[in-house]
Amino acid sequence: MVNSQVPGGVCSSRACAGCGGRISDRFLLFSMERYWHTRCLKCSCCQAQLGEIGTTCYSKGGMILCRADYIRLFGHTGACSACGQSIPASEMVMRAQGNVYHLKCFSCATCRNRLVPGDRFHYINGTIFCEHDRPGATLLSSHLQGNPVLPDQKVC
Repeated sequence: MVNSQVPGGVCSSRACAGCGGRISDRFLLFSMERYWHTRCLKCSCCQAQLGEIGTTCYSKGGMILCRADYIRLFGHTGACSACGQSIPASEMVMRAQGNVYHLKCFSCATCRNRLVPGDRFHYINGTIFCEHDRPGATLLSSHLQGNPVLPDQKVC
């Protein structure tokens, strides 16, 4: 995203990609090969005016996103934490500990069963386990009488 001052203060030949109106402001933004009024370039999720919160924006699947929403939706890389493949913007995802996963990739490392909303799971050193396959679960439950050392999590 580039914030430019128009020479002479007026730009009469540029149309805003956001509203379609003529840009006659002293400043305009250039992002994704198009020109924008500073008020029109907004995050598709939180509606923050991107020219006011930084010098970068992100685009994926036709959405324009601020950094925080891009990371929230697609992780730091925009890729699945399990398989490393890109996650399309239109695809639903699962999240755990700040990582993002394809639905098909959010599965137990031991039994390979997919986890769905409502399932309990354990996230240990970046690995997902269903509640039945937590490493050492039998030993822990017999010695600690229900006081787990490893916290349970629930898919939401």
